Formats: sequence, C-alpha cells, structure tokens
Amino acid sequence: MQEQDTYQTIARAIRFIRAQQEEQPSLDAIATHVGLSKFHLQRLFTECVGVSPKAYLQYLTTESAKTSLSAGRSTLAAAYDSGLSGNSRLHAHFLKVEGCTPGAYRLRGQGLQITYHTFSTAFGRAVVAESQIGVCSLVFLEEDDSPAEHLSAAFPKAQIRPGIGVHSQRVTDFFRNWKTPDRPIGLDLRGTSFQLQVWKALLRIPTGQAVAYGDLARAIGKPAASRAVGTAIGSNPIAYLIPCHRVIRGDGQSGGYRWGPERKAIINGWEAAR
Repeated sequence: MQEQDTYQTIARAIRFIRAQQEEQPSLDAIATHVGLSKFHLQRLFTECVGVSPKAYLQYLTTESAKTSLSAGRSTLAAAYDSGLSGNSRLHAHFLKVEGCTPGAYRLRGQGLQITYHTFSTAFGRAVVAESQIGVCSLVFLEEDDSPAEHLSAAFPKAQIRPGIGVHSQRVTDFFRNWKTPDRPIGLDLRGTSFQLQVWKALLRIPTGQAVAYGDLARAIGKPAASRAVGTAIGSNPIAYLIPCHRVIRGDGQSGGYRWGPERKAIINGWEAAR
C-alpha cells in the first residue's frame, strides 16, 4: 500500500471510530468499513497512530466520560453517555487510559492541599507546586501567566495557596546552585501507566545527551509507539527535572516543547556547554 493510500485509509478508520464511538465498534467492523482484513488494519493503524484501534477507541471513550464527569454526571450516567454498558466497563477504561478510577478522576484534587512558589531560573520564571506527597507540578511561565490559574486548571478541586514546602525548597535551591540535593526531591506524579513509564525513561537520559522519540519508544519496549510517546512527553508535569527537553526528532531536529522551542534550544545548549 502506497504511503498516501495508507494515510487515507487510516484517516477513514479514525473518522469511523470517532463517528461510531458510542456504538463501540469492533475491530471487524472498522476493518470492514475501510476494506482491510482486521489483521492488516491492526498492523497499519498501530504503525501510523502509535496505538491499536482498540486503544484509540478506549481513549475517545474515556475522554467522553471525562466530559460527563466534569459536568457533574454520575459514573453510571457517564458510562451510558460514552456508549458503555455500565460502571465496571467505565472503571476498566479509566484504569487503562487514565491510571485511576472514574471516581478519583471526578474528585480531581479534592482533599489535596497544594502550596506553590514562583522563582527565577536561567530559563525564565517558573512555578513549583507541592502536595502532601511531593512536587506535583513544575512549569515555566510566560510573562502574563498566572501560577494560581494554571494550578486551578490542573487541580480544580484542590486547596491551593502560596507557600513553599520541603521538596519545593530543594527544587529552588537546585536551580540556584545546580548541586544535587543531599536528600531526594519527592515527586507526586499523576498519570496513566504508559505516561509514568515514559516519564521514568526520561529520567535515565544523561545530562547533555539527546535521544529520538523512536529510541525512547524502543527503550520502553514499545517500538511502534513513537507518537504515543510524544504525547506522553507533551503531558510531562515536571519541567526540567523530568528532562523531556532531551528528546528530539528522528531527523535530528529539535522538535516541539511544551514550554516553547526557544526555551528547549536554550536549555539543551546550556547543558551541552556544561
């Protein structure tokens, strides 16, 4: 199959899955729609999208349920809204895609106490936020960004206030003197099992070195998941400390960065010089 034909076929499959999401189409139904065997479709779809048709459908279904839960619907109603038969299937989808239960997602920070502190770095202004467990967010800010608004969007039901905790202090000290803290910086990472796997792999990239998205996908044992790896990298909540800036495109180009390509170039140039 020619490259353009492959693109059109997978695009048709994606449109069909999105249009039929509430009916939860089977792999056979999707394959019949695009005129391929289910085995051929499975291979092509995974190569092009980075995940299987089933995983893509699970993602769409979970996103639909998240919208319902955010609107205050019960987990059972959210399951029906998303085309699922009940709570048990919704629970399984959330554990697979979000790494948490639907109830935990609906709470989204309820009972969580977060303190945040803004500070200056060699790469611009940043805000570090800490929960009762450890650092849950570290992001670079643009000039007009509000740290409180950023955290409220990420943790809408948490109690958020200015302040600096033990782990946040270690972060600011590190950016000031570039010395590894005597005691570890605790992290409170919240993500899917796949995201956590990618973020842990990022921690193994040495300072001043770069790896391609494909290399990282192979390192975690999922060589066909380069695009999914890129998505997980783009969701990294801990800037610099989890060094997503060290991942580049396979052609050697810098690629995107959640906090801007210019900042990525500056960080990597600074690390290489050191």
